[in-house]
Amino acid sequence: MSFDGITVHALTRELNKALKGGRIVKIAQPQPEELIITVKNNGSKYLLLMNANASLPLIYLTQTNEVSPLKAPGFLMLLRKYIGSGIIEEVSQPGLERVVRLRIRHLDEMGDEAYKNLYIEIMGKYSNIIFTDDNEKILDSIKRVGANTSSVREVLPGRDYFIPAQKDKYNPFEITETMFKEDILRRPAECAKAISSGVVGFSFVTSNQLCLEAQVDPGISTAALTTDDKEHLYQAFNELLYTIENAPAEPVIYSDPVTKKPLEFSAWPLLAYQDSDVQELSSVSEMLYTFYSSKNTYSNMKQRSADLRKNVKNLLERESKKLNLQEKQLKSTEKMDKYRIYGELLHTYGYSAPEGAKSIEVTNYYTNEPLTIPLDPEKTAIECAKNYFKRYDKLKRTKEAVTVQIEETKKNIEQLDSVLTSLDLAEDEGDLSEIKKELVAAGFIHKNSHGKKEKDVKAKPLHFVTDDGFDIFVGKNNYQNEFVTFKKADPDDWWFHAKKIPGSHVIVKSGGRELPDHVFEIAAQIAAYYSKGRDNDKTEVDYVQRKELRKTNGGAPGFVIYHTNYSMTVHPQVTGVTKA
Repeated sequence: MSFDGITVHALTRELNKALKGGRIVKIAQPQPEELIITVKNNGSKYLLLMNANASLPLIYLTQTNEVSPLKAPGFLMLLRKYIGSGIIEEVSQPGLERVVRLRIRHLDEMGDEAYKNLYIEIMGKYSNIIFTDDNEKILDSIKRVGANTSSVREVLPGRDYFIPAQKDKYNPFEITETMFKEDILRRPAECAKAISSGVVGFSFVTSNQLCLEAQVDPGISTAALTTDDKEHLYQAFNELLYTIENAPAEPVIYSDPVTKKPLEFSAWPLLAYQDSDVQELSSVSEMLYTFYSSKNTYSNMKQRSADLRKNVKNLLERESKKLNLQEKQLKSTEKMDKYRIYGELLHTYGYSAPEGAKSIEVTNYYTNEPLTIPLDPEKTAIECAKNYFKRYDKLKRTKEAVTVQIEETKKNIEQLDSVLTSLDLAEDEGDLSEIKKELVAAGFIHKNSHGKKEKDVKAKPLHFVTDDGFDIFVGKNNYQNEFVTFKKADPDDWWFHAKKIPGSHVIVKSGGRELPDHVFEIAAQIAAYYSKGRDNDKTEVDYVQRKELRKTNGGAPGFVIYHTNYSMTVHPQVTGVTKA
């Protein structure tokens, strides 16, 4: 996700080609920090989206228009006043900064030609859209920045516009061979980090690509670089600059080959993502729109599950505290047998206790050792024995009740822990719906009490197929685990699950065939990947034929027991399969 100076450079060339000479026919501000400028040029209409939101600053050509608020903000009124029907003279990028400038020609109040500049700065939390006159005096901005907010630059009407200098970074088009080799490549850091820290517009992804093009390990220390390494890096640096200046962009999006989750985008292909799925796009704008639309799908899933995740974590914390108290209570019952023995021995030897005695020493006939029993001086030994039996009976009842409670609490913790893992694996609204349904059925949360019936969205387990035709099904939550294990699987099919940690049930359909060794390994790796141990280097996985599994009595959905199994330790990954 590298919206760096290289991407901005490719985008600027694309925007300049599409918009140069075009007339602005409409300016809208659908969101507080977003503009959509409609431009007509060469018989076509273009929608230029600019967003200065700190979490997702963007600029690209879009096909989607948005409705503006009824009352136009002041910044929008200012833009409409000056450039509402202006001509875009040029779209450019200062240096290799993450800044795009629109130079716009318009007629002033006297009917004379005048020029204005509109800057969109793609700089994370410092992103902004700034409107200046031809002398670079700021007329206004979509986000005003005063001295109390920034000590580096004020963005206020009347101030001079400038791009803050990046400390210890150089404009790549001004870097000489000596500067590159003697300054940048001598910085005490890994090679890729040294380059990204010294060159304006170069993200770590770009610097990593540069190292790979030069056949130099991106993680090698700059101190370990040889003379040849430095020469190769400088040649690759020059070739990259030539490419971004002269070669047409080749926009691509890389995605996880299994989950299809978007991983990275680039205006030119990246060597580091050769093993990922690649999607080639027709333009940089289309690349940005497609990538962030897909990314939003995954982000929205995280947002939609955030409240549910928080509830489950709170419930898990509450159950853990409850278990701690119950275990302390159980520990306190350990002395109950002592009270029973006191009572029995007092029934045997109590007649010998003097009246008003505070204790009596007897022989414990269970151990044949002397034992001192405390007495109440105001009661007889038989009355004391009766009190000891009462205390024993109370602790015995407590132990029986607490033992049951502990077992129930442990089951709740196990189920909630598995639900947290299910939330990590959830891919769509159907998965979340099933998780909510499980929590309601278990009594952890209440049904929707707002009078609105929640939509019951159906979800399906994951389905993979090996290269040699074996079907593999993966449950993403406990209901799906129950389904794949006891509905989808036949008795002779193979079942896989990460050992002693929450995770998916993985079923390999044998179809009456004997599974090759590599299919066992593939299925085990998938079971490890779709489990709580997916981030471990190695995870142990149990596997057994489906006929060996039994449901737990009164247990939560998807919970099984088995007594005979095989195990293997694998690296969690999804490989050797295609998604069906």
